[in-house]
Amino acid sequence: MKAEESVKNYAASVRMYTNYTVREIKKICKTIGPRPAGYEPEKQAQEHIAEELKTCADEVKIEPFKLAPKAFMSWITVDGILVILSCLLNFFGLPYIGLALGIFAIIFMIGEFLLYKQFIDGLVPKKTSHNTYGVKKATGELKQRIIFSGHVDSSYEWTYTHLGGHILLYICGVFAVVSLFFVLISSALNTFGVLEEGTTIYNIFHYGQFIGIPGGILAIGFVNFRICVEGANDNLTGAIGSVAILKYLKDNNIDFEHTEVIALSAGAEESGLRGSKAFCKAHKEEFKDVPTIFIGLETFRDYDDIAIYQRDMTGTVKMDGRVCKLLKRAGLDAGLDLPYSSVYLGSSDAAAVQQAGIPAVTLAAMNPGPPRYYHTRGDTADNMDMKTVEKCLEIALNALFIYDEKGLTDEY
Repeated sequence: MKAEESVKNYAASVRMYTNYTVREIKKICKTIGPRPAGYEPEKQAQEHIAEELKTCADEVKIEPFKLAPKAFMSWITVDGILVILSCLLNFFGLPYIGLALGIFAIIFMIGEFLLYKQFIDGLVPKKTSHNTYGVKKATGELKQRIIFSGHVDSSYEWTYTHLGGHILLYICGVFAVVSLFFVLISSALNTFGVLEEGTTIYNIFHYGQFIGIPGGILAIGFVNFRICVEGANDNLTGAIGSVAILKYLKDNNIDFEHTEVIALSAGAEESGLRGSKAFCKAHKEEFKDVPTIFIGLETFRDYDDIAIYQRDMTGTVKMDGRVCKLLKRAGLDAGLDLPYSSVYLGSSDAAAVQQAGIPAVTLAAMNPGPPRYYHTRGDTADNMDMKTVEKCLEIALNALFIYDEKGLTDEY
């Protein structure tokens, strides 16, 4: 059975749950507000979602996990400080110490940002975050499982995106990275005595390395930890959208004989995918009983940019091709030939799930620019697009019914 055949007026029904999604997002933004990972507002939002899940799921759980919530984005601040110190130490005759600090800066950047490893978590205070999920069980023999997921936490504000959009973000980011490598090269040249003092190229690196000071200052100012944004689009649309899928099934008395459906509201995605990593650690072995797939629902805001993200974690993680094809088929059934895309800078929860061995993909609708509202105070409940939310919910429901009928396959 196709999704559009599951109720008499499918389009009107999808719109009803779109209205539900938007209404719940507005309620959370108004009554709870911004939700930094590991703090009370995030927990309150998870408790609210748990109450909603209790109306449509057979089983609901809230699972706590420990994390250092500010560690992930703090690497930028740490690197900014290290670059400034490296520059000064190199200039005043201690290039080998400056080189060591520069190497640490590179390690933190690669480890935290590119690989999403917990490199500096031990230096940052710990908090408790939570994952919330609801399970709609199969009525007969369980043969397969599908997880829909969004994250409930919201980001600390990105200063330069707020002040000047993606252009200022790129200018400041590139300048900071270039200054880091320039200072690193200068420290290495001085440490190993490669350049002769007084030559033109020596002076270029010796005095030019002072770009590390404004570069470091820009890095320190990249994240404004004093402001956490509402995160209505990123990513209450995914978190509440996942709940809406279970409510659609429950309210319309739709049961699957062999397919279990899970709606997961992950915590701490903005803190380096910590919630999805904790969820996989807790359930990966359990989910080996039957084929299980994960569809991340992420930022349903920009209709013209609805896409299937087949690569993630700055392009380093390849999503499962079969789940990508499932979404492709679901999009076609919704009237869209969805393009394949990549998370070029950053990551989503699907990457952590794929790395854990569970076939995964992300359905997202966000201008990859990124847009001015991304990780800024502009991501409010008044800045949602219902048309985009509705189409993405339709695609997700289509994928669910296709998966129930055909399972995980190369042919859809």
